[in-house]
Amino acid sequence: MTALKIAVIDDEPLARLRIKSLLAQSSVPNEVIAEFGESVAALMWLREQDEAGQAPDMVLLDIQMPGLDGMVLAARLRELKTPPAVAFVTAHAEHALRAFDLAAADYLTKPVRLERLNATLERVVKLLAARQPAMVDRGRTAELEAHEVFVVQERGSLERIALTDILYFKAEQKYVTLRTAEHSHVLDESLAELEARVGDRFIRVHRNALVSRQAMKALERRADDAEGGEAWAVQVAPTMEWLAVSRRQVTAVRECMVDQKPMLASRSSTSL
Repeated sequence: MTALKIAVIDDEPLARLRIKSLLAQSSVPNEVIAEFGESVAALMWLREQDEAGQAPDMVLLDIQMPGLDGMVLAARLRELKTPPAVAFVTAHAEHALRAFDLAAADYLTKPVRLERLNATLERVVKLLAARQPAMVDRGRTAELEAHEVFVVQERGSLERIALTDILYFKAEQKYVTLRTAEHSHVLDESLAELEARVGDRFIRVHRNALVSRQAMKALERRADDAEGGEAWAVQVAPTMEWLAVSRRQVTAVRECMVDQKPMLASRSSTSL
């Protein structure tokens, strides 16, 4: 068995030392090729290794760290050409739901036991063996993207929502609404966190909204009751709702719609 190449990311030196000690005792062959005490430097290194075709097989990642927290970092890693398997190592069990949402290989709570770590490494070995070439390539097919899901917890139950079914995310007061064609769901994540997770499949149309590129139907200048006069808005299908588009994002939204080749409608040709 080829040794797993592992990067350890944790802001606590003693925690890194303990996990490395356990890895050295593991029955699964492995090699710690890097360790980091903060996430920004780790992300830069991982991107460099990815471009060079030398990305680690696996990242053991703490969640609560200065700068980018582990959840945001894990979302960024999914954008790599060859994303490593991620196993969260944390003292906070309440983050398990979000870890599942990010398709983490595992979720370990501190203090980690050797037998539990062995089970995680064995799971990663199986995941790597089963990984298809299309999943390694950055241009994943629509079929694979359809299996990417958000897990929403409401009224004590869990619901898995395919990323391709989501029309938009909209920040309203202290929460964010996830909208599909049939339902609205409330999330406890910030719009910035969600933007990092969904990547370029969604576009920021306003400081309070991310819209699926595939869901945008029309871009128009419409009456704005709040401000008076007219303002730009994008129509989302199939709900046919209108969402405000900020002045600075109009050009980006228009270009996105042309690239996606939907029908671009406009009541006015007035330029900004």
